[in-house]
Amino acid sequence: MRWLALALLALAAPLRAEEVVLGLSREQVSITTDFEGSEILIFGAVKREAPIRADPPLEVVITVAGPSRPVTVRRKERVAGIWVNTEAVEIDRAPSFYAVATSGPLDEVLDDTEDLRHGISIPRAIRSVGAPPEVANAAAFTDALIRIRERAGLYVAAEGAVEVTEQTLFSTAIDMPANLTEGDYDTRIFLTREGQVVAEFATEIGVRKVGLERFLFTLSRERPLVYGLLSLAIAIAAGWGASAAFRALRPG
Repeated sequence: MRWLALALLALAAPLRAEEVVLGLSREQVSITTDFEGSEILIFGAVKREAPIRADPPLEVVITVAGPSRPVTVRRKERVAGIWVNTEAVEIDRAPSFYAVATSGPLDEVLDDTEDLRHGISIPRAIRSVGAPPEVANAAAFTDALIRIRERAGLYVAAEGAVEVTEQTLFSTAIDMPANLTEGDYDTRIFLTREGQVVAEFATEIGVRKVGLERFLFTLSRERPLVYGLLSLAIAIAAGWGASAAFRALRPG
């Protein structure tokens, strides 16, 4: 029924040459104390005012970006037997989470100029203010940040993960890890032909803390003294409880 509704909407008029009709399996992700990650199904259709062009084929690129924050990337080196920070680069804006899914190899479905214009690939989604003159290879710091966040599941490049049916329907699933940053996650869909963007669509996925997680987060920001005392009391109670349990279980 979902695909039928999208297909019918794709035939509606008036229309531009090619336009995106988007659907999300969920528009809100709730972070609770036992949150272990989530999967977002992104699906949609292409509506047209003209018959489908068989060649060149239509490709789809989908990006999901978490809130961007400044990041300082430091290089450590061993000096006199001690690991110390030797160089640092300030990155003006780096998304806390970034996933890019495509219907084919990224370098085939997207022209480099279009990537630069729209900031689609992971390196292009990161904005650096530049490095101090003493830093010889600033790009290595951006590469290091990407590797770290890829290992943490925060940066994902899923080439070929978007399924396109009859040049009209498309779908993909984006895995979102447990260590998400709260905020609005910008979701963009690009339709491309021969590497050129022919249409785009943007929406948002909300990621919010709820329940106890929201209470503790709000308390830590608005009443830090109370939050600190509560944390101390819980730590003392937990320590006393563990000690009492150990004494009770220890053979006489």
